[in-house]
Parts: sequence; C-alpha cells; structure tokens
Amino acid sequence: MASVQETVLSVPDVSCEHCVKTINGALQNLSGVESVATDIPSKTVHLRYDPSKVSLKKVEAVLDDTGYTIAK
Repeated sequence: MASVQETVLSVPDVSCEHCVKTINGALQNLSGVESVATDIPSKTVHLRYDPSKVSLKKVEAVLDDTGYTIAK
C-alpha cells in the first residue's frame, strides 16, 4: 500500500471563497490527490496526496496554471 503524505502549502494570494473553489477544484482533479482543504485566514492549502502518483512539483504547476503561486 502506498504511503499517503500530508503537506501544508503557503499560498499568499488566497483571499476569498472563489480562490478556495478554484484551488480545490484544480487540485482535486489530480490523480493521487486524496483531499484538499484551502484556508483563507491562514492562506494555506492542506493537501493529502500519494507521492507515487503525483509530485509536489505537479501540484505547484497546476496551482501556477490557475494563477496561484506557492510561497517558498
């Protein structure tokens, strides 16, 4: 069984419910992503994913395509 990992990404541009829907929608479509929870007050995205199916680099690219940048 593959190990599921959890990570919290800092996404400074999260400011409203539209951001949440856009981010959650984009990431939930990725194969290997188990759950996505975007939090407006902390401007973070909590992600549970299977690293054997999807890389954080891919997650970052998808977020970038939707107009959100992960803060390093």
